[in-house]
Amino acid sequence: MFHKVLVAEDLDCISMGMGQVFEDLSISEIHYSKYCDDAFLKIKRALRDKTPYDLLISDLSFKSDHWENKLNTGDELIAAVKKMQPEIKTIVFSTEDKSYKIKSLFNDLGINSYVSKGRNSTPQLKKAIESIYSKDEKFVPGELYPILNNKSFIDVEAFDIAVLDALAKGMLLYEIASEFKSSGIIPNGCSSIEKRINKLRIYFGANNSVHLIAIAKDLGLI
Repeated sequence: MFHKVLVAEDLDCISMGMGQVFEDLSISEIHYSKYCDDAFLKIKRALRDKTPYDLLISDLSFKSDHWENKLNTGDELIAAVKKMQPEIKTIVFSTEDKSYKIKSLFNDLGINSYVSKGRNSTPQLKKAIESIYSKDEKFVPGELYPILNNKSFIDVEAFDIAVLDALAKGMLLYEIASEFKSSGIIPNGCSSIEKRINKLRIYFGANNSVHLIAIAKDLGLI
């Protein structure tokens, strides 16, 4: 079983609720962080000390307070940790219900499991940890199969989301191109971006860019 686990969660009641799961699984070394920056530093320090964490369990949303952080969300934390320690196992434990968001966590961040906070979250979290450790593969709760196999999201890539985000901010085509170029996003030519916007409008049956943004928000893409 996993020997060293880090939980990134800002609510004490949720962290305390996980205690029984860890006890049942005989995981003795569990550390907690209420801030993503602190969680990242703990993982970095553990690597430096050659006592790395085996598993990271993280929420996605963290309430802001007087502390200024570089990493503010669970997905930002996981992305940063994966660059530093690619082999670490990761479980997202959240109330997120947007289909695209959950699917992107698996496809883009390579998480090992997603467990929804709720009435059955404790046994599901336990099962996820056991499955990831024993089978060394992704664990997908049954209710997530329709989301992950939803073909309506199969052609939507990270680049498309960046384009939709820019449109939602009211950016003009040349502004999007300039922003993408400075951020190193490719393609970043006006012609390529315009073609992608037209493709998305056709794909989602949108009448114009405003309609496209509305559809994207309804689907949970942005």
